[in-house]
Amino acid sequence: MRNIVILISGSGSNMAAIVRAAELGHWAERLNAQVAAVLSNRADAQGLALAHDHGIPTQVLDHKAFASREDFDAALKAEIDRYAPALVVLAGFMRILSPAFVAHYAGRLLNVHPSLLPAFPGLNTHQRAIDAGCRFAGATVHQVTVDLDHGPILAQAVVPVLPGDTPDNLAARVLSQEHLIYPQAVAHFLAQLPMRSKRG
Repeated sequence: MRNIVILISGSGSNMAAIVRAAELGHWAERLNAQVAAVLSNRADAQGLALAHDHGIPTQVLDHKAFASREDFDAALKAEIDRYAPALVVLAGFMRILSPAFVAHYAGRLLNVHPSLLPAFPGLNTHQRAIDAGCRFAGATVHQVTVDLDHGPILAQAVVPVLPGDTPDNLAARVLSQEHLIYPQAVAHFLAQLPMRSKRG
């Protein structure tokens, strides 16, 4: 069974979308894959309760308990590796990951970003799109590399920027598309893994 480990920091709405897709899409039978664990750097992350309700093991590692980013990432890596993951999925995990962590999971670390990359990497994407006068915004699923929000793009969804939009309004429309494209991209990525393993 290919294990998926999901990292969250808050509500876990993208995690929930992936969990639902895995259940409704019968990933265990169709893709030989399962969400094996949900990890968070915050004990108050609401998504932990949802994962627990679905019978998914959860773990909290408080980043504030570690002396450095590298120490936290090393502990996080050790916890993730207990599940021998085929895929590590960032779903609202509000931490910048160290190069060593990213390198360890190279080729099997995914993220969703609330813009049409390569436009607006980093934070405040919705305000920046509005300020730039963009007619369209959206979301991007991509592989994670050491260059922030610059990894290979796996999927994108486009939403219009409407007259009078606020960052919150735009964010809500973009998030609804994230919930659609992220599970699809994860499933497609998993479906390609056997082919990748034969090549490498």
